[in-house]
Amino acid sequence: MNQKTHNKYIDREKSWLAFNERVLQEAADNTVPLLDRLRFLGIFSNNLDEFFRVRYASIRRISMSKNASKKLDNGQTASELLQEITEIVINLQSESLQILQEIENELNKQNIFIIDETEVAEPHLSFIKEFFINEVSPDLVTIILNDLAEFPLLSDAHGYLAVKMVMKRNEHSNKSEFKRTRYAVIEIPNHINRFVVLPEIDGKQYIMLLDDIIRYNLSSIFSIFNYERVTAHMIKVTRDAELDFDSDLHKSFLEKISTSVKDRQVGEVVRFVYDSKMEKDTLQFFLDKMEIESIDSIIPGGRYHNRRDYMKFPNLGRKDLQFKNNYPLPVDGLNIEESFFSQIKERDYLIHTPFQSFNYIVRFLREAALDPKVTDIKITLYRLAKNSQIISSLINAAKNGKNVTVQIELRARFDESSNIYYAELMQSEGIRLIFGVKGLKVHSKVCVIERLEGKKIKRYGFISTGNFNENTAQFYTDVTLLTSHQKIMKEVSKVFDFFEVNYKIQRYKHLIVSPHFTRTRFYNLIENEINNACDGKPAFIKMKMNSLSDQKMINHLYEASRAGVKIQLIVRGICCLVPGIAGMSENIEAISIVDNLLEHSRIYIFGNDNNPSVYISSADIMTRNIDERVEVTCPIYQEDIRQELMDTFEIYWTGNVKVRIHSENLSNSYRPISENVFRAQFELYNYYRNKLEVILD
Repeated sequence: MNQKTHNKYIDREKSWLAFNERVLQEAADNTVPLLDRLRFLGIFSNNLDEFFRVRYASIRRISMSKNASKKLDNGQTASELLQEITEIVINLQSESLQILQEIENELNKQNIFIIDETEVAEPHLSFIKEFFINEVSPDLVTIILNDLAEFPLLSDAHGYLAVKMVMKRNEHSNKSEFKRTRYAVIEIPNHINRFVVLPEIDGKQYIMLLDDIIRYNLSSIFSIFNYERVTAHMIKVTRDAELDFDSDLHKSFLEKISTSVKDRQVGEVVRFVYDSKMEKDTLQFFLDKMEIESIDSIIPGGRYHNRRDYMKFPNLGRKDLQFKNNYPLPVDGLNIEESFFSQIKERDYLIHTPFQSFNYIVRFLREAALDPKVTDIKITLYRLAKNSQIISSLINAAKNGKNVTVQIELRARFDESSNIYYAELMQSEGIRLIFGVKGLKVHSKVCVIERLEGKKIKRYGFISTGNFNENTAQFYTDVTLLTSHQKIMKEVSKVFDFFEVNYKIQRYKHLIVSPHFTRTRFYNLIENEINNACDGKPAFIKMKMNSLSDQKMINHLYEASRAGVKIQLIVRGICCLVPGIAGMSENIEAISIVDNLLEHSRIYIFGNDNNPSVYISSADIMTRNIDERVEVTCPIYQEDIRQELMDTFEIYWTGNVKVRIHSENLSNSYRPISENVFRAQFELYNYYRNKLEVILD
């Protein structure tokens, strides 16, 4: 992917597509185990779906507005950007299909075969027929389209087979009523695993996609029709995922979100993907009926879509074809069998998942739920696991008479339905809910627990870079501080006060809180490094985050670079800053790490004249995180944890495997591998293991 940059910022959308190309690189990498390469293909596809539902849809709305001719920040109109995005996506889709074919060829060498409806062997016939009759047919939705007054709504949660039947004409046919071609659509059930494992034959393993199980049984589905030929090609739609809220004052926020989520399914189609081998008249029939006209929205693809399902490809018992999962290590000095309150009272602890177990956080909440001295628990929730242990712990606390307050973000993109379910469940159990601040998403990851010790209330809690989600904690890298630092915990309580009375702006000495203070405080931290550099003192900035796109903050980093501040950036995803440009950013280096674990932790380090200021945060350096959300950035005061986070950054920065260099042309070139191979995620695990071994020695 190449781009000419005509100003000092890289286009956000193109930078995001470059990130997804890095995911695709992992699928193409033959050093990655085969089944994990399929998983990366699924992640690539899922990312692309969300991109079209959110970012592409936003640009499309601009292109259709009265501002359509206005130039965007990158100098293009919205329509020009849409066209370029479509070209990039078509190329990436084509590349992904080639990679999938390569992976399937390699699977064949491992005696694993993905077959279609034309390759069914005799021993599989009865299994496929019975599976279709018992598992698929009862839930199959099939609609004959020709005579419908209104075309049915196609959801972007499903894949569909577009069916064309060429009918036979018999002697009894009424010429005026006879239709030579009939069209139908079959909704592929999404509650049945897309990949159907067939019985082994002579030690060989076979898988058939659900789509092809349906194709194999088309004659059964359409047995009442007198056709001479039937074909079925897959299509999928992606819809605008923007939520629209009504202004009915009598509706609760919960009701409005619920209605908006239901309405999302009828959002404008922003992408229509079809099998490129589909006959032209069939394609035109569906485009006409669905009133899809924009050429930018029409994407030719392969035989199968919704390849996000490859994230759930069966493992077939082949551990040799998957990454070896390291067992989470214990946290040094934190005994899970002793009271957390007594241990955290003495010192802070840092949990770095998944290198260390998320169970510590659940264990802390479980103890708080039972402890007679605990009076109140307050927590923010953004994305939750299915069958969440966090929710279970909070309900347990409420049942034990604790005052439990939960700020749950109902607008967490694509998790709205899940969060609505949990909100209703918690309400029914007596938990007090707060539904955020008007105009702001609550993205902070904080918890404060109040405990009556003698006649005084003492506060304990935790602040994290990631969601309190035990499922994603298995493959998202995040850091969580467990602390009883009373000044910090008092300020966490102030954040909850702001949720309650949000016209009153709280003041903070320790925490950096969006939307009121993050921009100014970060400017001050950067300016302090500029002043140190100008005074000849050591000056550096080290930042690890998911995305960097806020132009004003980027300008401050450019200013720091020109002043001689050495800046190291680890940015997994979007990076709109252009590093290494003489006279502008020559003191800035920026890399991205995409590996088996999803890099999600946000760590910010400022040199401060050889007395580094170290922070962990829920916020990326994006305008939305700085100005439009409630985010919490927390200082780290305990020396050993500060050192641990600085060591963590250095380990990531030293990496030379899975490391790409951010550049002006979005080339995604890898950092050269020296004689000493250094894979950061592996080395971090070794870092924590070695620390434990030193202690044991």
